[in-house]
Parts: sequence; structure tokens; C-alpha cells
Amino acid sequence: CVIVSGWYKGYVIKNKERKVSKRVFIPEYLTWNEEIITSAEMPLVKEVTTTLREWGSIWKQLYVVRRLDVGGILLIHKIIYSILELDVVVRDADGNILDPERASVISLFRAHEDATAKITERIKEEQSNVQLDHSGVSARIQSSPTHSLYVFVRNFVCRIGEDSELFMSLYDPIKQTNISENYLVRWGDKGLPKDIEMLNSLKVVFTDLGNKDLGREKIYLICQIVRVGRMDLKDTNHKKCTMGLRRPFGVAVMDISDIIKGKTECLWVTMKALVGDIVQIRKEYPHLVDRSTVVARKLGFPEIIMPGDIRNDIYLTLHSGDFDKYIKTTQKNVEVIMLVCDEEGKNSICLGAGDRPVNEYRSVIYYQIKQPRWMETFKVAIPLEEMPRIHLRFMFRHRSSQESKDKSERNFAMAFVRLMKEDGTVLRDGIHELTVFKGDSKRMEEVSSYLSLPSERSHSDSHKAATLMRSSSSVGGLSVSSRDTLTIATLVCSTKLTQNVGLLGLLKWRTRPEMLKQNLQELKLIDGEEVVKFLQDTLDALFNIMMEHSQTDDYDILVFDALIYIIGLIADRKFQHFNTVLEAYIKQHFSATLAYKKLMSVLKTYLDVSSRGEACEPILRTLKALEYIFKFIVHCRDILLPMMLRELSGALAVVGDGLQDEKRNSVELLNNILEVLSRNDVVRANQRSRVVACMTAILSQMDDRHYSRYIETFSGTTDLVDFLMETFLLFKDLIGKHVYPSDWVTMIMVQNRVFLQAINTYADTMNHKFLDNNSFEVQLWNNYFHLAVAFITQESLQLQHFSPTKRSKILAKYGDMRRLIGFAIRDMWYKLGKNKICFIPGMVGPILEMTLIPEEELRRATIPIFFDMMQCEHNHSGNFRKFENEIILKLDHEVEGGGGDERYMELLQSILLECAQGRPPLLTEVQHFVTLVTGLLERLLDYRTVMSDDSRNNRMSCTVNLLNFYKDINREGMYIRYLYKLRDLHLDGENYTEAAYTLLLHSKLLKWSEEQCTLQLDFQTPQSQRQLKESLYDTIISYFDKGKMWEEAITLCKELADQFEMEVFDYELLGQKLNQQAKFYESIMKILRPKPDYFAVGYYGCGFPQFLRNKVFIHRGKEYERREDFQSQLMSQFPSAVRLNITTMPGDDIKNSNMQYIQCFTVQPVLEIPPRLKNKPVPDQIINFYKSNYVQRFQYSRPIRRGKVDPDNEFAVSHNTTFISQRSLLFINPLENAIETMGQTNEKILTMINQYQCDDALPINPLSMLLNGIVDPAVMGGFAKYEKAFFTEEYMHEHHEDRDKLMRLKDLIAWQIPLLGRGISLHGKRVTDDLRPFHERMEECFKQLKKKVEKEYGVRELVSMKARQQK
Repeated sequence: CVIVSGWYKGYVIKNKERKVSKRVFIPEYLTWNEEIITSAEMPLVKEVTTTLREWGSIWKQLYVVRRLDVGGILLIHKIIYSILELDVVVRDADGNILDPERASVISLFRAHEDATAKITERIKEEQSNVQLDHSGVSARIQSSPTHSLYVFVRNFVCRIGEDSELFMSLYDPIKQTNISENYLVRWGDKGLPKDIEMLNSLKVVFTDLGNKDLGREKIYLICQIVRVGRMDLKDTNHKKCTMGLRRPFGVAVMDISDIIKGKTECLWVTMKALVGDIVQIRKEYPHLVDRSTVVARKLGFPEIIMPGDIRNDIYLTLHSGDFDKYIKTTQKNVEVIMLVCDEEGKNSICLGAGDRPVNEYRSVIYYQIKQPRWMETFKVAIPLEEMPRIHLRFMFRHRSSQESKDKSERNFAMAFVRLMKEDGTVLRDGIHELTVFKGDSKRMEEVSSYLSLPSERSHSDSHKAATLMRSSSSVGGLSVSSRDTLTIATLVCSTKLTQNVGLLGLLKWRTRPEMLKQNLQELKLIDGEEVVKFLQDTLDALFNIMMEHSQTDDYDILVFDALIYIIGLIADRKFQHFNTVLEAYIKQHFSATLAYKKLMSVLKTYLDVSSRGEACEPILRTLKALEYIFKFIVHCRDILLPMMLRELSGALAVVGDGLQDEKRNSVELLNNILEVLSRNDVVRANQRSRVVACMTAILSQMDDRHYSRYIETFSGTTDLVDFLMETFLLFKDLIGKHVYPSDWVTMIMVQNRVFLQAINTYADTMNHKFLDNNSFEVQLWNNYFHLAVAFITQESLQLQHFSPTKRSKILAKYGDMRRLIGFAIRDMWYKLGKNKICFIPGMVGPILEMTLIPEEELRRATIPIFFDMMQCEHNHSGNFRKFENEIILKLDHEVEGGGGDERYMELLQSILLECAQGRPPLLTEVQHFVTLVTGLLERLLDYRTVMSDDSRNNRMSCTVNLLNFYKDINREGMYIRYLYKLRDLHLDGENYTEAAYTLLLHSKLLKWSEEQCTLQLDFQTPQSQRQLKESLYDTIISYFDKGKMWEEAITLCKELADQFEMEVFDYELLGQKLNQQAKFYESIMKILRPKPDYFAVGYYGCGFPQFLRNKVFIHRGKEYERREDFQSQLMSQFPSAVRLNITTMPGDDIKNSNMQYIQCFTVQPVLEIPPRLKNKPVPDQIINFYKSNYVQRFQYSRPIRRGKVDPDNEFAVSHNTTFISQRSLLFINPLENAIETMGQTNEKILTMINQYQCDDALPINPLSMLLNGIVDPAVMGGFAKYEKAFFTEEYMHEHHEDRDKLMRLKDLIAWQIPLLGRGISLHGKRVTDDLRPFHERMEECFKQLKKKVEKEYGVRELVSMKARQQK
């Protein structure tokens, strides 16, 4: 049966054998028959299924609750082990999960170590793929020595009409050199690959690229296109044309610098940078690189040549030529034919990666070109053993476009070159100018006719060449052609063939042993690049020399010095990436087991000479290479040790007299091990987990009998107390410091099980020996309780945080250890008797932490301990004030840390009241305590919920609610703590004025006295109240300064100045404070402060928290903040709330609704001039401050329906309602409201003009919005409805008494025009180019408005306006 959206889909069991389609069932009509179903699936299938279900639920939670962007995550191992927060599952060699009941603790520990190491390594590899450094190149690409480029050729579209060859390679345009060998694709004349099976499978990997290659300024992917067919495409007579000619056609180039550096990937031409060599990328990218993917190697070596990497490639580039036309009237169409030959004429050539080997190479033909420049590169593939006999032969032939003529053409010249010299070295890399020979075409193909001749031209041999030309008939019938030349370039990429004679002599030292000493001495003269290229062979040669001369020390120092030279070479920055090669050689290939004797002997000789003060030139190099010298020595011994151990174990098998000896020897060995591990200088931090695993393994082998016998070994009570206290402290330290990673659940649970057994055993010992009053040990019992609480509250036992699958697994295998230890704590507490008072209030916090664990039975069992503590303290002191203070303090910290819930609050209330029913003397005090704690818990839970909310206002409101509660119950310390939390919230929102007022509440609790302050805060230092208050005032003044509340800052400055002058007589500080005060006065007069808007916000409905529900708050807006912006931000904090577009108080239906309703509207502050300023000539700068500050009353307008309603002009029948303090109603004439509104608008325009004239840094947007909102045709100055409502004959006839008011309104409308003109002029000077069209439209609208107003209401001048205002 399958659940689908609350319905059930399935079939009747009796019909399941028949092919009956599934039906839909209504849940109410189904009865459930629970059966225990045993799965017949394989254990692995069950495990995978369970794991996938667990992953699915976690993914859903991550996406729904945290809105995790799963699409942006690429690291699969990081997903599994970091994001999903899953646990390590350890297995045996067969893949089965290790059972902690059967496996030893040590084997479990080692399995966890191995699994974690593999996971960590894998995550590092994946992270390096996506973590970018500042240059955009991935960190893994930078760290890896070898890289590859994957290219997938999707298609080739070009109208050629003949077969073609596509040669793709990597190219450096700066150095104008190829980087890689060619990848060859043969394309047919039908527009498909010649090999149709390769369609959609033309993939290549360019390998062996190093960091130096990635560091190239530019890298191109080039594709050279060679046409195979006629000489000229215009020739239409195919029967007469010569076919199969290779002719140049075109080239394609693409800049792939960013792609190859891992900054981007190509989408149209599939291309991707891969990290690693071919073996590694085939393993890591099997979806890209498979068996059909062609490998194109680099023209050169990778930056690291690992031991065992064998390569023997020779790349030849047909560079250029110069051929005379001789008797022909036009230049020749030269084709070069190359063959790989030995004395018998065998051959083999590879034109490009992905192509089959061919017998000969034929060059591209350039039509009638005297100096063709081919620049074609191909590979010569030759077995190593055949290299000494091989040479390359080049034949030159003129090709005709007509087949009949072409058949008569013969080879007109030839050239050759040997690949190995007589001294055994291979042909040097670089350009070679070959000697071109002429003669009979058949004799040119005979090896004996030319092999003895010089193959290369040499400027020093010009005389010899001239002599050869004169006597050509005597040498095989061939003569040197002085007018023809051929230039080639070669590159040898071989790990077996060297171009250095000295290195070759060392590698083949057995052929000429008399030269061995000289070759060893001259090793230092060989180029380092050549040495590291043959690193494995060179090291093998050195150690073979040492081992084959083991009976003598003739070559020991020379070999040692050579080894030191090689190690020093690798230490050089140029070759430092070969460190891994040397490490790999030592671990995998080094096998000279007895070499350590000679190495140590020479090392000792050098050290002895140096210690005597004698000159020892190699000692410095030796000390630098000491690390690897010892690695060679240690590896020798690593090879020998297993052999020695096998021999030793065989010897031990026959020693001793039976099983008892073995046990005794094992115990003795264990004692020695534990003694060593107990030393502080032995156990390091990274070894702690190993030591703990050993201790856990030992404890797991102990039963009650072992514990009893061990405890009996203590001679006195003091020693036993010391042992138990130290053990409790050790266990507590190990539990708190997380010895194992959090995902080692099996190891952690095994350790907990072992520790729990030990703790319970030791608890029995305490009950028997240390419970009586005479032998009671307070500190011992205190250590026990703290250990037990630390055990029960440890993170690894909090099952509520685990997934259902993990929770059920732990319960099934280990049970809920929290309940076991919790019940033990309860029993131990009640056994204390009169000694309980010793642990009050010290144990209140730990017991509270335990009771907050969300486990119902545990809470019911442990909450009564609180009542027992209250009763105990009341019996002892007559009250339980200490208990109450401590629980309030600890409850605040615990709930803020995540403990507690509504169910806990209910249980605490019900259990404590139930316990108090049987104790009438305590009932009243307990009821008061329960009311107090319940109220605190409600507020703390609200605070914890809101602190994770995005709404800063909600967090502030909840914080204020909580600090007022602490103030009401006279908890000054907690009150101050939350004052600073509120201060931080204000600072986060840059509400400096509010932050200052918040700190001012703390300062009011302090006196100007030398009395020491009580330390209430973690960051507070010991100081007097005067010092703290002075410091607070300085901070508050700085906040008022940032908030432009200089009037408040001046008040505090005056108070401080009075203290400095009259109390402490610090005139220096007095002067500083007076200077600061003077600056504040100057700021008041010179700096314009924008007038903020105020908004009334009502939160209605039961959907809001208690501290917001059905309450109205006045919010002060930020500078230039519009109501629409404020309201939008407010609604975003409550996305499910409904906006009320009314200004009246909503009805009870809305207030009692379960939904959320928000009401937001603008209110106007009512100016209340201070008495000291009334009837005095006070500047506007001072009065303006009181228009927005020290405001106690606010008013707002709302329409009142009276009389006849005009649907087109609602204003004409509306009245203005003012909300003052307690929502009293005041009816205002609509005309008076219009006059007030127009006056406020004009004042706002004038104020903003003054601000922008004084401050060039102000943003232009507020001015733009204000002006455009007035001159826009849809608004028409905002007075269109006034005209329709008041400036009519009907209105003036009915309201003669309003004549003066109508004139006043017209006057205000007329004065708005010069103000707008000044504002638009100022806007034109400040507007940016992108807003210029907006400004021009605004100017056009203003011209129309000005024309209309001046025509109907007259012209006003702004100067006269100022004079009028002064009047």
C-alpha cells in the first residue's frame, strides 16, 4: 500500500497473486493489521536503502528549513560527511560493518583512523578542484605537478570535396613553438570521419602538461587542415589528375588560455582542464576519458617523471628546404618522403596520436615554391633495442598535377640522419641542416651507398664537402647537391636514451669499469635537468655500485658524494617538485638492504672529521641532505625488520613454559607500556586519542570482580579518595574535550558504555565508604555529580538531535544511557541526607542542565530534586533565596543556549506545585517562585525564538521585554546584561542615538563615588563607580555625536565638566570636555539635520508573539526614508501578515484572529517648545530640533464621512482626525487641513534646498523624488483637488467666512513655484548624465505647472518670500 497525498493506493492481499490493478482507498475505511516483516533482502541492500532514506530526509530539511542551494554544491564527499553531518561507518576487509560487540576497541580505533584518513584525503582532492585563488586558477591545478586537457571534437564542417587530415595540437604563440604532439583525425569527402565508427567519439587528452605550461601567457589550440587529392581543386578532369597529393588547405586557431588554467570550460567545442596524469584522470573522470579516448603527449617531459614511467619517443619536424629548379622552367612541386630504416630497410612512422603507424611519411606539397616551409611534426616510434641500427632517410620527388607526367617522375635527391652517435648518445635536440645528395634514384635507396657519408652539413667541414663533390663518383655513385638543402628539427623524449656522454658512462658503468671513478667525479658537471630526467636509473646505478663493491670501500665516498649531490639538486627550487619522485623511489623501488651500513659509515667519517675541527668540505651539503640519507637508512631497516621479527617470533615460540608465562609476560609488557604512556613528555596532543583507546580497551576487559580487587589494593582512605577524584576529573576531561571526531559514533558510544560501567562501579564504592557523616568527602561527591552531569549532557548522547534512523540504531545497540545515569544521579542525591546543603547552590546549575534534556521520563524523575533543594535550604536558612537566585541566573544561560521548551515549563510548574501540596508552610513561596520562573521562561523562550529572526525590530522588542522583567524582579546584573545586548542590536542597525539612550540606563544605576563596582559583565574590569560612569558617559557622548543628537551630548558634557571642576579638579580633562562641548554647539548651528518621518505600526491578531500582539508602536524612520520603503521592509519580516489599509483601530474579530494583521501609517510629531525657549528669538536650527525630538504626542489624519459623497473628489467631504496620545478625536476643517498640508510641503522643499546647498555629498535621489512627485502632471502640485473642492462659486457662496483662508491657500500655491524653481535649478547642477533625460522631463513639466499657477495665482519672488518669513 502506497500513501499518496493522504490517500492510499494498493490492492487486497487475497488478490495479490492475480494481476489486479492498484486501487485508491479512503483512509477512514481502512483497518490496519500490524505484522513484523522480515526482509529477505541482502544486508548490503538493506543498508543502502536505509542510508538513502536518511539522506533524503536530511536533504529535504536542509532545503526547506535552511533553503540550502543544493545546485551549487559539487563536492560529493563534503556533502556526505560535512553538509549531511553523517557518521563514519567502519568495515572489515570484506566490507562488513564492524560489530563493537565482537571487535576489539583497538581494531575499532584503527578502522576509524583509516576511514577518516581516506575521507579527508578525498575531500581535499575535491576541494582543490573548486577552490579558486586570487588569479582564478584552481588550487588543485596549482598544487598538482601534472595536468591534462580533454578535447571532444564534435564535428568538422568545411566544403572541401576531398578527403582531409586534421592535425590538432597545443601551441605557444609567444614562443612560436608546438607544446604537444598532433592529434590526427582523417575526415572523408562526405563530411564524416573516414572511420565511421569514430563518429561522436573523436576524443583526445593532451597530457604531461606542467605548471610551467599553465603559466604561459597564451596557449592556443590549433587545427591544421591538409587536403588529400588533386594538386588544384579547379582541375575538373579527375581521370587525368594526379590523386592522393597532400596539399595545404587551412588552419583554425582558438585561444584556450583560460580553459587550460581551469578558469572556465568551453561549451560549444567541448573542452575541460583535468588534473593529473593519464592514469589518474582515467580513474577520476571515467565519464570523459575511456578506452577510446586518444592520448596526445607533450613535446617534452612532464615536470615530474615518477619511477617506472618509461618513454622512448623521438619527434621530428620537417622544417624547411631550398631546392633549385635546375633544367625546369618553373620551380618544383617538392614532396618529401621519409622512412625509418636499418641496414635491412625496415621502417615504422606515426603521423599523429590516434592514427595507425604507417610505413612512410609524405609531406605536404607547395605548388612551385623554391623554399617550402613545412613545419610538420610527427613521431618516430622505435623499440629501444633497435635504436643503434636505425637511421632516417628522406627522398625528394617532383610531383606533377597530371597523372601521366607524374608517373615518369623519379626521386631527384635524398638525405639521411642517424639517430644515435658512435659514442652511444642519442641525436641532440634542435635544428639539423642535412646534406642533400643527388644521384641515381635506385642507388639512393641502397643503404650501403650513403650510410658512410656525412649526414649533416657543417661550416667547419665546407672544404671536406667541396672535396666530396669533386670526387663524388668514387663514393657510391652519389654526389652532394650544393644548391639543395633540407632542415629538420628533432626532440628526444626518452627516459632511457641520454644525450650526455658522462651520464651515459655512469648508467652503463659495467661496460667500462676503468672509467667508473672519473664518471662518479664528473656527475656534478652534468646538467641538472638531464640528471633528474634519469633519476631512477641514476640512483639504481649508484646503489648497485655500492652493493657490488660491498667488500671494499673504494667507491663509498664517491657514491655518497654523488648521492648528496642528487639530493641537493632536488632541494633546489627549480627541481623541488621531484621531491615526490625521490619519496616514491625510496618507498617503492629502493631495495639495497645493506646499503645503510656504507651510508652510516661515510656519514660517521664526515662527522668525526668535522668534530675534530679539520676541514671537511662536503659536511655542509651532507647536513642539508641528512633527511633523505636517514630515509634511505630507515627504509633499509624497514626491509630487514619484518624478516627479523619472523625469526624472533619463531624463537619465542619455543621459549617459556606454557600459557601462564605468556600471560605473565603480557601483563609485564602492558605495565611497562602504561608507565611510558603516563609520562607527560611522551603523550602529545595527536596521540591522545590512541592513549584513550588503549585505556578504554583495558577498562572494557574489566568486570566487577576486577574493580573490587583493584579497590582493595588501596591501603588507606586518602589514597582511594585521591584515585577516585583523579579518575572523575580524567573522565570529565575526556568527555568534554572530544577525544574522537564527532562522526566516530561507534568509538564514542563504546567509550561511553565503558565509562558508564566504571562510573557506576565507583559510585557504589562511594556509597559504601564515603557516605557517613564521619567519612563524608564533599569534594569527592562534588566531582562525581559534575562528572555525571557532564556525561549525561554530552552532545553525543542527545538523541533528539539525531535522525530517526540513527536514533533507533543507537537505542537498539546501546540503549539510552542518559536515563541510566540520570536515575543514578537522582538516587545518589537522595542518599546525601543532611549533606545536601553542601551542594546548594553549587549543584543547582548542573541539575538544571540535566532536567532540560528533552526526555520525558528523565525530566519527571529529576525535576523533584529542585523541590528537595528548596526544602533543604528553607529548613536550613528559613528561605530558599540562594536557590532562587542561582536558578534564575542559570536558566537564562541555559535557555539562551538552546535548552528548554514549553513542555519543560509545563512539567516544572505542575511537578513543583504538586510537591508543594504536601508542605503547606512552603506552598505560598513555591507558588510565587513558580509564577516567577514561568514568566521568565516564557520571555526567555520568546527571546530565543526571535533572536534567530531576521527582524531587528522584533529582537529589540523582545530584548526590552526581557530586561524590563529583570528590572521588575530586581535582578540588576541580568538587567544590565540585556541592556548591552540591546545596545549591540542598535549599533548593528546604526541606531546610535538609541544605543546612547540604552547605555544611559546603565549609567543611571551608578553614582559619582569611589565605591567599587560589582562585576556584572564578562568584559568588565575592576573599577570604581566614578570610573565606570565616566567611561560610559564618554561612550554615550560619542554615540550621540554620531546620531547628531548634540543637545543630549552637551547635557552629559556639562555634567562631566562639573565633576572635573568641582569634584576631582582635573582641569586638563575639563578643558577637553569644554572644547568638545563647543564643537557640539557649532555643529547645531552649522550642520543641517534631516527631519525624520514617524510611523505608527500596529500588530493585530493572535498570530504575533505575546510581546507584539495587539500593540501599537511608534517608529522613527531613517533619514529620507519613505513610508512605502519602511512598510515594504516591515512586511518582508512577516511574509504571511495581511496589511490593513486603514488608520482606525481594528475590531475584535481581527484582534482575536489567529492570523497576523499589520497596520502602518505616517504620524506627525506635535511640537512642544521647552519653557526656556518660549517667547524668545530662537534661531530655526534650535527650534527644528524640537520638531522631531523630545516628542510625546503624535497626530495623524483620517477621513470622516459626512453629508453628500462626491465619488470624484473624496477630499471635498472629508475631515481631518488627529490622534493625540490616547487616540482622542479632534475634527479639523478640510480647508484648514489643505492650508496646513501646503505649508508643510513648501517648508519641506525649502528645508531640502538648504540641505543640498550646504552639503555636496548628499545623494540626489531624495531631492529627485520630492520634486518629481510635485511637478508630475498626475499630481499637478498636489492642489488639483483643492481647486475642485474650494475654488468654486458654489463653495465661496456657501462659506463666506472662509474668504481669508482661501486667499491664504492660493498664496501658498503661488509661493510653491519659486521654491520648485530653485530646487529644479539645484537639481540640474547635481544630476548625473544617466539621469539627465529624467531631469529634462521634470523641467518640461515644471514649465507647464509654472505657466498655469502664475496665470491664476500671480507671480512670487523667492527673495520677497524670505523677507516675508523674517517679517
